[in-house]
Amino acid sequence: MKILVNAKPNSRKELIEQISENHFLIKVNAPPEDGKANQRIIEMLSRHLGIPKSKIILLKGHKSKNKTFLIEDL
Repeated sequence: MKILVNAKPNSRKELIEQISENHFLIKVNAPPEDGKANQRIIEMLSRHLGIPKSKIILLKGHKSKNKTFLIEDL
């Protein structure tokens, strides 16, 4: 399953807002440098979806605010 994420790094408050079934707005307080924001997004998705972090792979958008993640089957 693919998930689309609109990322907002350097936010004061962290939150996940589900826009549609496979589309999320995720605000993280991590900076967008050295992959810190991407790692925090993966951690938040893992907790929100109840799956291990190892099952979430960033496909597109490593340096973009619009990201595509692949959720591997369990």
